[in-house]
Amino acid sequence: MDKVYPNQIESISDIHDGASVMMDGFGGPGGMAQELILALRDRNVRDLTLISNSAGVGTFGVPQGKRSVTHGILIENGQVKKMIASFPVGRSPSDPTPFELAYRSSKIELELVPQGTLAERIRIGGAGIAAFYTPTGVGTPVAEGKESKIIDDREYLLEHALVADFAFIHAE
Repeated sequence: MDKVYPNQIESISDIHDGASVMMDGFGGPGGMAQELILALRDRNVRDLTLISNSAGVGTFGVPQGKRSVTHGILIENGQVKKMIASFPVGRSPSDPTPFELAYRSSKIELELVPQGTLAERIRIGGAGIAAFYTPTGVGTPVAEGKESKIIDDREYLLEHALVADFAFIHAE
């Protein structure tokens, strides 16, 4: 049975400290669930893990003079302890995103995941598959601390499914 809520505040009332939340982030804030992000900021839930393609959209796609409503607002507010993302930086080193600033000062963790691997980890999580092997990331920092296996003379990394407690989807 689907739940229908009268407003954004009530729709996020189940989100708790330490929750994981999937949200988009590819191509700028236009597709982000901006009202839900603002409601979550206002609830001041802490120690969140955000799973998103990007951790650093910054002002990309935002008209000049407008405030960007992205997961960066939650990061600036100190609500996010960890980002799982494939693109954690903004478009310009001279314009660092809230994530970049927090990461540089060790206020947030990053799990860097190649984009295709991120998509597959999310897909298998939804399909009930626990993990898969991929050659992507072998021999790079992405491989650090991960189990690997040689299959047909090629090294593969074990990647675990990603599931979240909640997901934000932009809709009209």
